[in-house]
Amino acid sequence: MELNPEKREEILKKWSKNPMLKPRLAKVVVNFGVGASGERLEKAVKILETLSGQSPVKIRAKKTIRDFGIRKKEPIACKVTLRGEKAEEFLRKALEAVDFKIKASSFDNYGNVSFGIKEHINLPGVRYDPDLGIFGMDVCISIERPGYRIKRRKIRKARIPEKHRVHRDEAMVYLMEEFGAKIEA
Repeated sequence: MELNPEKREEILKKWSKNPMLKPRLAKVVVNFGVGASGERLEKAVKILETLSGQSPVKIRAKKTIRDFGIRKKEPIACKVTLRGEKAEEFLRKALEAVDFKIKASSFDNYGNVSFGIKEHINLPGVRYDPDLGIFGMDVCISIERPGYRIKRRKIRKARIPEKHRVHRDEAMVYLMEEFGAKIEA
């Protein structure tokens, strides 16, 4: 599904009229799925820490899969959540690694986008270290509008009304305008 120019102009006009409707980058989650614990996972943690500037969290397996040699509650992956300027900076690097191209099928109906990077050395400014190896990663982006705090606050939590949610088309326009992304069918 390609976004037509008329729809794009309509969305931009709506944002210029009401600044509370203009989306913003909520967070970027970077996930290294290693599939095994031990030395390989520790190397992935070290790489992710240097890429993001934050200490990653290890993710444990939810269930045992004998074919893959994975036991329940065994650490098999690591992730880091970036917000604010760090998120924007990392997202620019990640988009550059995929030539600023994102598939339209990567967008969901609630303003979330996910794409993968085959090798972490594709990121600009990252050099190959033979001691650490090469890892692939998933980059998950959440886009929200001002006012989404009511969903997470402690007192008087409330649902985000349907008309205030970020929809698929708006997420596409936001990434095209703010980060120069190209949406492919």
